[in-house]
Amino acid sequence: MRRLNYQLKQLCKHNRDGSYGTQVQRERVLTLIANQLHALGFTQLHAKSLKPKHVEALARHWPESGVAAGTMKNRMAALRWWATRVNKRSVIARSNDHYGLPRRQYANGANRAKELNEDKLQKVTDPHVRMSLELQRAFGLRREEAIKIRPHLADRGDTLWLKPSWTKGGRAREVPIRSDGQRQVLDRARQLAGKGSLIPSHKTYVQQLKLYEGQCIRAGLSNMHGLRHAYAQRRYEELTGFKAPLAGGPKRSALASDERAPDKKARAVISAELGHNREAITVVYLGR
Repeated sequence: MRRLNYQLKQLCKHNRDGSYGTQVQRERVLTLIANQLHALGFTQLHAKSLKPKHVEALARHWPESGVAAGTMKNRMAALRWWATRVNKRSVIARSNDHYGLPRRQYANGANRAKELNEDKLQKVTDPHVRMSLELQRAFGLRREEAIKIRPHLADRGDTLWLKPSWTKGGRAREVPIRSDGQRQVLDRARQLAGKGSLIPSHKTYVQQLKLYEGQCIRAGLSNMHGLRHAYAQRRYEELTGFKAPLAGGPKRSALASDERAPDKKARAVISAELGHNREAITVVYLGR
């Protein structure tokens, strides 16, 4: 293993911030970056010798290779994480605009919302996996959150609280409990999990994730991230009184003057409930 690859791997090993999925993805991205730097001629680089010229070389290489804007943004985030951990934060400009990198565009094409088919759900034989799926539907949770959640800690009466270690990016958040259906799902989750999570005590997260994936495949369930999209669209209609553009509602440009403020407010609420910190991401879930 090359020196830089090894050092970055160790850096990831000793800095376990973010969710499990975030950690895995970060290590993969940094391994790729180390390989690319070597291919670009920086063969003697080590973790603490990161310089502006290395970042600039990557920022030139990625667009030439046809890398998507969103992917470049994620790679820059991994670079900044690396720079911060070796006290070299100043070697990377604060804005990606400095490198001429394109900004991510949130398309509003196909509707990816998905409902949970009850007949297929009954084919999921593992009770923990089935409960995770129900929580995804009821609260718009990510898959990892719905597996790691400890219902007795998450239940705050009128809100569902998500601990940072369960979430993407390590950001705690709250989702309101607004219906009897949500309350019933959460009560059943508490009964099943007791004081623990929806990972049985004899399993690791990775083992439960693989079980989840296998059970979904056998039950004919796919793209369960679409449950978040469906949650967002239900929530939008609840908050505004009209359907989201992707669900057949009016486009933002066609909204009446008195509908624009509810639209903007609903998007901010939904962005927060889904665990995002930018309103623009709601275009993916709702359209525009």
